Amino acid sequence: MAEPERFSGTGALLPEQPAVLAAAMDAYLAFDTSGRVVAWNPAAEATFGYTHKHAYGRSVEELIVPPQARQAARAELASLAGGLSGHTLGRRLQWTARHADGHDLPIEMTLTATDNNGGRVFHVFAHDVTTAQRASRFIAVEAAVARGLAEADSSTSAAARVVEAVGVKMGWPVTELWVVDEDRQILICAARHVEPGRQLRDFCIDVLEPGVALPGRVCADGTPHWIPDLGTDAGSLRSRAAARLGLHVAVGVPLCTGRHVLGALCVYGDRVEDPEDTLLGLLSGLAAQIGQYVERRRAEELAIELARTKDEFLAMVTHELRNPLMVITGTTALLDEDIEDLPTDERRHYLRIIVRNAERLSIMAEDLLDLARLESGHLAINPTSTDLCEIIHQALNAAAPPPDKNLTITVSLPERLQLYADPARLRQVADNLLSNAIKYTPAGGTVTITVTTDDNDHHITWTVADTGIGIPAAERPRLFRRFYRASTALEHRIPGTGLGLVIARTIIERHHGTITLSDHTGPGTTFTIELPTKPR
Repeated sequence: MAEPERFSGTGALLPEQPAVLAAAMDAYLAFDTSGRVVAWNPAAEATFGYTHKHAYGRSVEELIVPPQARQAARAELASLAGGLSGHTLGRRLQWTARHADGHDLPIEMTLTATDNNGGRVFHVFAHDVTTAQRASRFIAVEAAVARGLAEADSSTSAAARVVEAVGVKMGWPVTELWVVDEDRQILICAARHVEPGRQLRDFCIDVLEPGVALPGRVCADGTPHWIPDLGTDAGSLRSRAAARLGLHVAVGVPLCTGRHVLGALCVYGDRVEDPEDTLLGLLSGLAAQIGQYVERRRAEELAIELARTKDEFLAMVTHELRNPLMVITGTTALLDEDIEDLPTDERRHYLRIIVRNAERLSIMAEDLLDLARLESGHLAINPTSTDLCEIIHQALNAAAPPPDKNLTITVSLPERLQLYADPARLRQVADNLLSNAIKYTPAGGTVTITVTTDDNDHHITWTVADTGIGIPAAERPRLFRRFYRASTALEHRIPGTGLGLVIARTIIERHHGTITLSDHTGPGTTFTIELPTKPR
């Protein structure tokens, strides 16, 4: 019978070792009493990252022992070379080795020794237990997350506890939890955990557009994403910023309930590695647990919001409808009693009061009807070829600010600006923004309206700015909610329903545009509208 295939001393295995070790799934390596590697099988290449050519003949200490453990490793080798069993011979141990790319990896190993003609040789069988350790740690993570979600008194504290549990227990330098803000159509970083001592600088942003960077991509398509090397992710500025900070790998999984994406759980590591189904499965399971919590919490918050909205609606109806009705009723009573004795000018004065308050009621009623149409999805848009500049001029002519306010209204418009839109609905937006600017700007203030187009005349930018009472920064995310009134408006006792901006935003979005409250230097507010000129 032919001898089994064997390898020479310059090959992967010692001459006396069977070739079956070349096919072994466990890493096998051997070294002599000086620590010089004399065998290194293909599984060792895969586990430690060195080819046989690079490993053979080199010091096993330099190859796979972390620098902080080398002194103890030299003492152990001296003990073994002297014929002693040391701490490792004949035992199954878990130990931290060093990979060729510089990262540490946990291994389980056994060490045996044989005596050959050339002297004593030590044989190591080892396998990477990263996955097993990760799964074990993940049990602790799941428990910590479940406890954090159960004990949190708010969604904010729950998010903070989740990212801390994942980051600390799984050893990820950066962990983020992102949620979708459906009202504003953006992603918000609800919580971020960063390992102590790590500075994030330009990587650390809290708002993203859908589809942008890892969180945006995960939320856009609702599937896990793995970036094995952030430095090669040319499509993302944030990935390149992460790479500059020493972060190399990133994983993002969606928070989903059914087909609805609520956000993303993203983790960032400091070494390049390949995708691993086990890790993706574990993170996806954790994300499902968080997603259920987010959905439940949102349902609770929605119930609270609906109750508050009902109260706000009743308060608005009581105040905003009753006041003009009382004025109309009182003025009508005066006219009824003294109409024969009143001079013509005074009669006209009282009639103007009645008409003004009736118009206020009419506008309020129309806003409520539009709100009902908005919520039922039946807010009609009838687009046609429209001149936006003409619409704005009509709104300016109708606005008529009170003479005693002495407002300066500055307008910068082209002569004509054609777009495909519903002129009646855009007039509604123009009236709302202009009347708000006039209403909330004190005497002597300024209102500025500008309209510009891009180089190709494909998009319009329309801004309405004022030097009025402004909106506190903390309240801006709630500005486009129905019935919401800024605290500054309430403090100044300025009447309003809190419906105009909600309806304006719906109209603009139905035209495939956006309306935002822009950053503003000094007092007042600046609303910016972006609209396409062509139909979509």
